[in-house]
Amino acid sequence: MWKVTLQAFGVLLLAWFFGNLVLGWFQQNNVKPQTQHSEHPSGATESQDQSCLCHLTGVLDDCFCDVESIDVFNNFKIYPRIKKLTERDYFRYYRVNLKRPCPFWPDDGHCSIKDCHVEPCPESKVPVGIKSGNYNKYGHGVKTMTDMTECEQAKELGAINSTLSNQSKEAFADWARHDDAQDHFCELDDETSPDAEYVDLLLNPERFTGYKGPSAWRIWNSIYEENCFKPRSVYRPLNPLSPTRGDDDGEGFYNWLEGLCLEKRVFYRLISGLHSSINIHLCAEFLLDEGWGRSTWAPNVKEFRRRFDTAETKGEGTRRLKNLYFLYLIELRALYKVAPYFERAIVNLYTGSSQEDGATKDLLLQIFNEIKAFPMHFDEKSMFAGHKIEAKTLKEEFRLHFKNISRIMDCVGCSKCRLWGKLQTQGLGTALKILFSEKEIKNLPEHSSSKGFQLTRQEIVAFINAFGRLSTSIYQLHNFRLLLKENR
Repeated sequence: MWKVTLQAFGVLLLAWFFGNLVLGWFQQNNVKPQTQHSEHPSGATESQDQSCLCHLTGVLDDCFCDVESIDVFNNFKIYPRIKKLTERDYFRYYRVNLKRPCPFWPDDGHCSIKDCHVEPCPESKVPVGIKSGNYNKYGHGVKTMTDMTECEQAKELGAINSTLSNQSKEAFADWARHDDAQDHFCELDDETSPDAEYVDLLLNPERFTGYKGPSAWRIWNSIYEENCFKPRSVYRPLNPLSPTRGDDDGEGFYNWLEGLCLEKRVFYRLISGLHSSINIHLCAEFLLDEGWGRSTWAPNVKEFRRRFDTAETKGEGTRRLKNLYFLYLIELRALYKVAPYFERAIVNLYTGSSQEDGATKDLLLQIFNEIKAFPMHFDEKSMFAGHKIEAKTLKEEFRLHFKNISRIMDCVGCSKCRLWGKLQTQGLGTALKILFSEKEIKNLPEHSSSKGFQLTRQEIVAFINAFGRLSTSIYQLHNFRLLLKENR
């Protein structure tokens, strides 16, 4: 009898031991039985708390690449390098005209919020090789730096310098005569205008300034409603200016979108991706405190959820974030395509300091090498691939719509928002110009300039910084994942 009792006691002891072991494992790994409903302090479950990101997974529409692969590639390979590159002198100074009048409606006047102000950079602070003339694609390289005064340097040195003096002189003339207006997807600022000023992008970072409400809504509403090939009868989900006031679940809109040809669907996704990226920047650098005369910016999880959470956006947030990844792939593809242009020995990202210039180009080439090793790229050859006349007409319509969007950026009331809106729009426009110039780039001569394809310094700076902003957005998504996890 005692043996039976001992065996029964042993079974109970083992059951107790394994029960505690399993319970401890659940507690350590935060795993809860599905029948258990633990309350979040805000009344939301853990799955709801990260719902805007837990659905952000898998393959993207219109291309063959998954979100997880982009995350790893960007956060470990690209972001650290592109961040360093945009801090280099060549890429930190951007010449822009922030005083151009709005061409579409009466100007509301500039934002009076102090954080909207952009501090222009005195030309004395701008490296001599940059301010010497953005139109001089290749410098003469005849005199040495020590033989010239600053004024002479300003006349002689180009934005991209070459030591091949005879060819450079010819290139000067070619560049001055070259007009690729048909390839421009953006309304470029006239850099010779007295209102054009250099801005140090590192001293004027993109972040939330307090600029919001009807004025800001009108900018994006005009972009979406008038320039995305959309009929007036189809309303975007959550549009604050539509008659439905955002009550529509978006079914009608997305049925319309899926019925579009690939090119027009891509156009909408590019704009949506740009909008999402800008919103992430504002959430990551949100104005939290203005006390004691000093402003404090930090990530704002509540604002991030308001713009992207699945529950708060009726599922729209995940679509917005996927469009960000789609835009990232588009600009990544443009970087891949334009690599041969920069890899030529003749091309030097010129600031006037040979040490600075060499380090800058080496870093850019490192980025190109990483991009070439990435296996999943967007295939732009599927675009404008139909009947030649129809494809040409559609491409021109595509270009004009985007060019119009670049003009809308002159209507942004906040100067800092206008600065970064113009830069990122121009950067995307440059990416499109590159993607549609593949043949010209392939035929570039190695040791001389080309009449077929050129990039101004303004385009180069905008393009690299715009891609840097997208890379930062995807990196910031990782940070918001961690913050949402902490707040659950």
